Amino acid sequence: MRVFLKRLFRSVLVLVVLALALGVWKREEITRLMAVNSLFAEDRIVANFSSMDRMFLHTHMEAGTNTPLPRGPQAQMPEEFEDWLAARGVTAYVVLQNGQLVAEEYLLGTGEDDLRISWSVAKSVLSLLYGILLDEGAVPGPEAQVTEAVPTLRGSAYEGATIRDVLTMSSGIRFNEDYLDYHSDINRMGRVLALGLSMDGFAAEQNTRAFQPGTRWQYVSIDTHVLGMVIREATGRSIAGLVEERLFVPMGLERAPLYLTDGFGVAFVLGGLNMTTRDYARLGLLVAQRGMWEGVQLVPADWVAEAIRPQAPGGALYGYQFWVPPGAEEGEVFMRGIYGQFVYVNTQRGVVVAVNSADRQFRAPGVQAQMLAMLREIAAGL
Repeated sequence: MRVFLKRLFRSVLVLVVLALALGVWKREEITRLMAVNSLFAEDRIVANFSSMDRMFLHTHMEAGTNTPLPRGPQAQMPEEFEDWLAARGVTAYVVLQNGQLVAEEYLLGTGEDDLRISWSVAKSVLSLLYGILLDEGAVPGPEAQVTEAVPTLRGSAYEGATIRDVLTMSSGIRFNEDYLDYHSDINRMGRVLALGLSMDGFAAEQNTRAFQPGTRWQYVSIDTHVLGMVIREATGRSIAGLVEERLFVPMGLERAPLYLTDGFGVAFVLGGLNMTTRDYARLGLLVAQRGMWEGVQLVPADWVAEAIRPQAPGGALYGYQFWVPPGAEEGEVFMRGIYGQFVYVNTQRGVVVAVNSADRQFRAPGVQAQMLAMLREIAAGL
């Protein structure tokens, strides 16, 4: 009996030592995975959304030489605005009118220098980059086959899909985008990111189709990652390097932004951009000015015009990685991310409103409509 207990003790000790060694070896991966699992917790979400670089692999970009946004007369906000801020967990907002800063506020303990997670607002930035490179002939055109542009996707569910299909979220791939379902595809992709695995490899493994490419609109974030693959394959460059060079440095941002990345340095282009709220407003101003920035045409005006009008099949109010509001005025468009990230642009009124939030009820019935209604009310009141 004594010999048995001694052997059992040794076996347990070996397992404990191995477990400790594994914990040390994989400490960073385990830490990031734990961060993913508590990212949206009620007591952490606000701080987490302003400190993603502490939890995930990332790459910094240059900001360029900043020219502060000119200030205009302080704008009056709608009567119900304060209640709306509290109900939606807004952490910051910036309002521009005719390029002038007319309102801003930082809430829930956050500050103006915080780099805030974009979530899907980043998708619209990738569309602008594609438009620049398309005009230069550096990337295949929208009618090109995805699998011809990215050979590693041959044999995947992207067979038969065009670049236009991924631009308009109509690739036909079967992909569960439910952010509240732990086992959904989008959350599995989040764990790939957290563990430092390959998002390209994850995309290549998708082999199930829900419908024929180009026949229906279905919002699936992996389409944006595939667009990023197309750009990287064609240029041999990183998305972070290209965005920095073609957009951020020429614009001159408030603070150097960053992208979250996977373990291979590939930017999380579908939602991993981190910027100040003023810089999100700058992106909206770039769109409002049809790609022009301080006299320089950074993004082709015709691409901006095409990107912000409905392009998706079936009458969906979705352009090239941009959202179009119901009953939109000419030049009215918005960029949107989960948990209440918005950049609203109304070109005719010369208004841009950038909002960052930590809204855990963002999927509740009516919330998105209320958000859009408030942004439109702000614009109408200026």
